Amino acid sequence: MNSLGFNKSEKDTRVVVAMSGGVDSSVTAALLHEQGYEVIGMTLQLYDYGKAVSRKGACCAGQDIYDARRVAEERGFAHYVLDYEDNFKDSVMSDFVDSYMQGHTPIPCVRCNQTVKFRDLLKVAHDLGADCMATGHYIQRVINPKTGQAELHRAVDLTKDQSYFLFATTQEQLDFLRFPLGGWDKSVTRDHAQRFGLVNADKPDSQDICFVPNGDYASVVRKIKPEAEQPGDIVHLDGRVLGKHTGIINYTIGQRKGLGIGGGHGTDANANDPFYVVRIDPAHNKVIVGPKEALARDMIYLNDCNWLDEDTAPRRVDVKLRSVSRAAPALLEHHGDGTATLMLDDLQFGIAPGQAAVCYDSSRILGGGWISGSDNAAMPLAA
Repeated sequence: MNSLGFNKSEKDTRVVVAMSGGVDSSVTAALLHEQGYEVIGMTLQLYDYGKAVSRKGACCAGQDIYDARRVAEERGFAHYVLDYEDNFKDSVMSDFVDSYMQGHTPIPCVRCNQTVKFRDLLKVAHDLGADCMATGHYIQRVINPKTGQAELHRAVDLTKDQSYFLFATTQEQLDFLRFPLGGWDKSVTRDHAQRFGLVNADKPDSQDICFVPNGDYASVVRKIKPEAEQPGDIVHLDGRVLGKHTGIINYTIGQRKGLGIGGGHGTDANANDPFYVVRIDPAHNKVIVGPKEALARDMIYLNDCNWLDEDTAPRRVDVKLRSVSRAAPALLEHHGDGTATLMLDDLQFGIAPGQAAVCYDSSRILGGGWISGSDNAAMPLAA
């Protein structure tokens, strides 16, 4: 059995490698080619950067496509560029804009993996007769010795672990995917890039959201839907109008800075404490603010769940509510209709609809869902 898990020689094993033009996917392709596999590099053109965001360090931009092509040419394997701009616009960017219009905080990287990469590109790999598709993601695919089933596990390098962004991977997709870099530190990848003499060996890591210039999410929404930026009221939880906002697309749950209304929410000793955005009300075009304690939540409601474990009984899990947050202990309850509820052991702050909740059993990713709402059990519907 070869290193990718097939009972045939490497030269008879065809691997499609998703190449973004970054160092991780380039090393993945170069290593597999060095090991004797038949490698076909595939790069997706997802967005017209020439007209929109002329910047470096963005996945699937013009320079990155050129870098991927150079790596393939220099290492001697096939490479193709697929124009997926329409797919990307329909599946990722439209969802991104619509989510912000609804007062949510979306994660387009998850949608991109879920649709364009692990749905559309996977189909192309199947059509090409590939045995599998490999990516440069930092995550581990582990075969359970008891069940023989593929599982997803966190990467060895937890500082680069991308499991939060891959929770929507289905079992069928996982059976076809391979992640050669998940078992080592990023420094090892850089060493291999230098050894191969890759043109992008020193290239910095790409930004999480490739089509958002300088982190200005609102500018992207505004460009696609100019009507999105309608001013309205900033309202305290008690109903007081405290000021005006510049459009709900400019605000996110937990935001403290840039509200333009100062602090203070009473006459007691905490009167000068800052305000935080605790809810966004798109139906009435309002931004609701209050003290930090109003952000406290211990019940999370999920929809559009994807699970890689068949056990639907209530169970203890560790859950990540943001990509950079530490996993928190919780009780997971499935509802059998694609929804679930998480009851956190401890209060968490700044939980926003549209984000993902990803559940773990030790290093294994069980799956997760999209946050549709949250509560504080001690103060239901506080926000």
